[in-house]
Amino acid sequence: MAKNSTSATNTTSFLPRHLGPDLAEQAAMLAELEFPGDCLIDAIVPEAILDRSPMALPDPLDEAGALADLREVMSQNAVRKSLLGCGFSGTITPPVLQRCVLENPGWYTAYTPYQAEISQGRMEMLLNFQTLITDLTGLDVANASLLDEGTAAAEAIALAASSKPKGTTAFIADTCHAHVIDVVRTRTTAIGIQLVVGDPTSLDPSSIDGLFAVVLAYPDTLGSTNDWSDLITASQEAGALAIVCADLLSLCLLKAPGEMGADICVGNSQRFGVPLGYGGPHAAFMAVKDALKRKLPGRLIGVSIDSHGQPAYRLSLQTREQHIRRDKATSNICTAQVLLAVMAAGYACYHGPEGLCAIARRVHQLALSAATAVVKTGHKVESDSFFDTITVRVPDAKATIAEALEAGFNLRQIDKTKVAIAFDETVTDADLASILACFDADPPSTAPAIDLGALERTSDFLTHQVFSSYHTETEMMRYLRRLQGRDIALDHSMIPLGSCTMKLNAAAEMMPLSWPEVGGLHPFAPADQAAGYHRMFEQVEDWLATITGFAGVSLQPNAGSQGEYAGLLAIKRYHEERGDSHRDVCIIPTSAHGTNPASAVMCNFKVVAVKCSDTGDIDIDDLQAKVEEHRENLGALMITYPSTHGVFEEGIREICALIHGAGGQVYMDGANMNAQVGLTSPGRIGADVCHLNLHKTFCIPHGGGGPGVGPIGVAEHLVPFLPGHGLLPNSEGAVSSAPWGSASICTISWMYIRMMGDAGLRKATEVAILNANYVAHRLKDHFPVLYTGKNGLVAHECIIDVRGFDHVAVEDIAKRLIDYGFHAPTMSWPVAGTLMIEPTESESQAELDRFCEAMISIHAEIQLVDEGKIHAEDNPLKNAPHTAQSLLSDDWSHPYTREQAAYPLPYLRSNKYWPPVGRVDNVHGDRNLVCSCVGMEEYVDS
Repeated sequence: MAKNSTSATNTTSFLPRHLGPDLAEQAAMLAELEFPGDCLIDAIVPEAILDRSPMALPDPLDEAGALADLREVMSQNAVRKSLLGCGFSGTITPPVLQRCVLENPGWYTAYTPYQAEISQGRMEMLLNFQTLITDLTGLDVANASLLDEGTAAAEAIALAASSKPKGTTAFIADTCHAHVIDVVRTRTTAIGIQLVVGDPTSLDPSSIDGLFAVVLAYPDTLGSTNDWSDLITASQEAGALAIVCADLLSLCLLKAPGEMGADICVGNSQRFGVPLGYGGPHAAFMAVKDALKRKLPGRLIGVSIDSHGQPAYRLSLQTREQHIRRDKATSNICTAQVLLAVMAAGYACYHGPEGLCAIARRVHQLALSAATAVVKTGHKVESDSFFDTITVRVPDAKATIAEALEAGFNLRQIDKTKVAIAFDETVTDADLASILACFDADPPSTAPAIDLGALERTSDFLTHQVFSSYHTETEMMRYLRRLQGRDIALDHSMIPLGSCTMKLNAAAEMMPLSWPEVGGLHPFAPADQAAGYHRMFEQVEDWLATITGFAGVSLQPNAGSQGEYAGLLAIKRYHEERGDSHRDVCIIPTSAHGTNPASAVMCNFKVVAVKCSDTGDIDIDDLQAKVEEHRENLGALMITYPSTHGVFEEGIREICALIHGAGGQVYMDGANMNAQVGLTSPGRIGADVCHLNLHKTFCIPHGGGGPGVGPIGVAEHLVPFLPGHGLLPNSEGAVSSAPWGSASICTISWMYIRMMGDAGLRKATEVAILNANYVAHRLKDHFPVLYTGKNGLVAHECIIDVRGFDHVAVEDIAKRLIDYGFHAPTMSWPVAGTLMIEPTESESQAELDRFCEAMISIHAEIQLVDEGKIHAEDNPLKNAPHTAQSLLSDDWSHPYTREQAAYPLPYLRSNKYWPPVGRVDNVHGDRNLVCSCVGMEEYVDS
């Protein structure tokens, strides 16, 4: 392994801040592995693909230098007050949420709450989010958020299709936002659904054969609000599900879609305190009637009980998740926008129903005042029923837009004679006067009275105590701190999740998110106002193309699942362009993550599984047989590299050549890119397309289960098939609502690459591989390492086998690790009954040793159980995790001491995480589904 050129005593270089082990620790670990210098990497990475050639990246800067450089780039943005609407609104982020959530590693470095016992805090806030959505939409069940509004609408149509399997046609109103229609068109076209875009006011649902879904806007993109009750009833009578795209804030004043009879409601929660960020990340939502809850895509937080009978939160109905259903999935969404959903829920808690209504009334009042004023000057307002957006007829829309821009405002041009103005909570009275001056109008002397007529909301919402308890900053700060303390995040200890790469998300990388020139831009602002963003995109795309060895990169996909979808869609469109639309077979190894087959299905590929050998590699004989069997129709192979078993497969280039020889394309899942950067690349290996999880390899934090960015890199021949958008030269194939997806958080990866440079990125990969092999070496005498590559070594992660014990299961080990202060490794994937460990390059040798000592201590406890020295059912593993309440109980009757339960190793006395709940009962939670705020005492009593 090459020496780190940065001195260990250099106080300005970022590299030694990012790497966990210093030079001495690296040397010590290499010595223990008996692989000095470069020999370790040479012994692991196949010679045919190993390439240490310098990558054409800028020289690294220290933190201050990189921040200054990025500031110079982003200062080219011109932040105007954008009243453009289209589902994106200016909002005021409460400072307590900005400081205590958005800028707090206790929230943004947490992982998806699969281990319920150490995720209680963020799940409580997600339950608040679900309650916010169900209450405002008037529907029964909401999920824990989706990626964006366009995706949510497309997912709603997919849900409807699965509920109406004979349906062939979906209708979407032409008054929905254009980006929503674009994403829906992409998704429906891919799976052969006929999409009708038309005027909802003239729709006769009974006249459309095979109609299974009707999508309506409320309010619509021009601002008009309509009572869709009759059309919803007619649609349902015609056999279709009714889907409403709604503005969340408007529902504080307007009749809820559920009260109109809607089956599904989707939208965006961005205006609940989440910065615009030039398009994201934001938390979309979906709410459904109770009958549809088991088909609801994404994640759902529910309430169960723990081992002591106390209420406890958990992920519910997980068997419907795509990664379990695989090629039977109706969705490939495996994530949520948790951090942003937490922000939106916190905004609702902080303001409460009265505060939200006050904000909504003021926004509506601004729109009413503007409409009243412009009408007096002879202009026509298109609708007399609206919430925050009015569309005004003017003699010359272009001239009006220019005059508003001169005054500091972006308005939306609808056509040559129509301008739309979307008001939000940031608009002041002075702003209103300046805007009206562009229409030769003055604000009315008295505010017009609000009269919503039959559309006025009469039902209560957010009546649960959580929405009336935290209206002062003191109380909100303490509530957030209390919830944070119920979780384990990276700010407490290593999260050794295989395949998930929970590495350092450095503070310097996160700081730009709070800059106005990063957070303040509307995604549809004029391009010349976003020159800084576009310069940053250009640099990130160039750097990622260099790192991956590809010709082109798209930053649009806003999650790994979207990246998979976009990559496969590029392959599908490539084949169609060449007249090979029959190439619809996608070969996928049985070890692949469930998103792979689910994404293939979403692109209308037929999934063919290929076996893996006993060593974890793809079974070449079976692959050759499957290729020959499907040669004429072969579209793609999906493969993860290094493999999902944590090894560099020796025959990877031959595998790619085999697929290419049969006319197929190679899709590489970039989940394990952290083992490639600077040592090899998808392009060098032979892949045609690869998605990159920027929230893994390139340091965007997981945020408790989102946000993420999943850009794709493609070879030259696939560049024309990268995702398009209505605002891009290529308008086809949009996969996300915003043209650059979750644009703002790309600054995180920009900072990481800019501070690391070529040598730093390579060093990070080498240390990630070193750390994984060190952990495997330390644990191998206690837990067998299931798969190794040549020379008995692993890549950047290892799978340990815990199936050989008589009385202890993998779940017992995972829960016992909580008592030691650790999040469990990835459990039972890709092999049931195993643990997959990925330490990353950011963990020091001391932390690795602490984790290994915990695992070795647990092994000793297992031995005592298997030898009959501890009761087989009443032991520290079966009863884990141990809460403080259980340890302080007067009726302690276990055959081991409280000290053994709480302090199995000495370090825990000074750094103890106390789990807030005991082991959660998953079966009880699914049988008694509760997924919104209820009176907990009443729930427990029942």
